[in-house]
Amino acid sequence: MSTDPFSDILRFTNAESLVTGGFTAGGAWAIRFPAPDKIKFFAVVKGACWVRIDGEAQPIRFETGDVGLITARRSFVLASDLDVAPVEAMSVFSGTGRSTAILGTGNDFAHIGGHVLLDPASGRLLADVLPPWIHVPAASRQAVSFRWLLDQLVEERAADRPGMQLVAAQLAQLLFIQVLRAHLASSGPMPAGWLRALSDPRIAPALRADARRSRSFMAPG
Repeated sequence: MSTDPFSDILRFTNAESLVTGGFTAGGAWAIRFPAPDKIKFFAVVKGACWVRIDGEAQPIRFETGDVGLITARRSFVLASDLDVAPVEAMSVFSGTGRSTAILGTGNDFAHIGGHVLLDPASGRLLADVLPPWIHVPAASRQAVSFRWLLDQLVEERAADRPGMQLVAAQLAQLLFIQVLRAHLASSGPMPAGWLRALSDPRIAPALRADARRSRSFMAPG
């Protein structure tokens, strides 16, 4: 059995993180994001906001440096004030090719977000065992490294230097791994299903073959 099943599952599911955009805001504002069809992550890099996730009874307060991960297909709202009617994210970002936007008046809040791509077959090993959402506060012991990663992500996107897209993707991958580490540290050991699937000689070959077939089918001709 592998001594590092966490790395095994990330490799096996082909987990790949991408930064897709962000926005700045000020004053009174609110924005609704549609239910994601991929794992969605976002971080507050400046200021604070409320996060309301469909299906959850209470909103969550996010402060500077907090990171959220949403794995369920639930829409969610980010807002300075939950009484403000949210604008739809698709109307803010689509149609112009923009990946950044400005909401409200002022510049006292900044957000950065992205998603995680998984292999369509083996990816369920990871997606199916994660909770619907994860919130890692910047003040938590596990989030010590987040601040540096977020600062570097913001700097890379602002500077637009050669290789920016690759660097941002690598930083986002590290951020995703740190979020999962924080979750594992607070929720107990890795689910046994991961270990069984990776080590069972009857199950693992079938999963790998299924994954190869899916990649072959989706590859361009």
